[in-house]
Amino acid sequence: MAYIYPAPGVATKQSTLKISVAANSASTPELTVPALQDVTVNASNDTFSWTQLDQGSKLQIATTATNSLSMNIVLDQTVFFGDSTEVSGEADFKGIFGCSTAKDLLDFELYLGDTSTGAEGKTISGKGYITGLAPTVSADSPVWVTPITITVDGDYTVA
Repeated sequence: MAYIYPAPGVATKQSTLKISVAANSASTPELTVPALQDVTVNASNDTFSWTQLDQGSKLQIATTATNSLSMNIVLDQTVFFGDSTEVSGEADFKGIFGCSTAKDLLDFELYLGDTSTGAEGKTISGKGYITGLAPTVSADSPVWVTPITITVDGDYTVA
């Protein structure tokens, strides 16, 4: 058995999220999102329920799925607000906040991490929109942290 082991702090083996503006059709992702604290991959099928007079229980059938990625990150100023030295219109130029406010459709790649046996792990990719930004700071947590949700447009691809 080979568990997915993201190896926190080990370069090239840890979970990473890369995004690019879908309209740019970039051959490589434009922005690597640093300082991931946690990641949740949501693949939730909806259901349609109905009752019939001849049944004592509801009947259900699976319908379309609602897919999303959610995570928390420690804010990096350049990644969050963008880098004006990069190419205008790309994710690294706009930053996470700019991609969200511009309502850009993004390509994303989430590398889950290597396996416990050292083999290369899987990548989940797709298209989606950044939502749910809510940066916070407090005396007990003196760095800015924000949740991020990527609401997926369509299906995931696993490679």
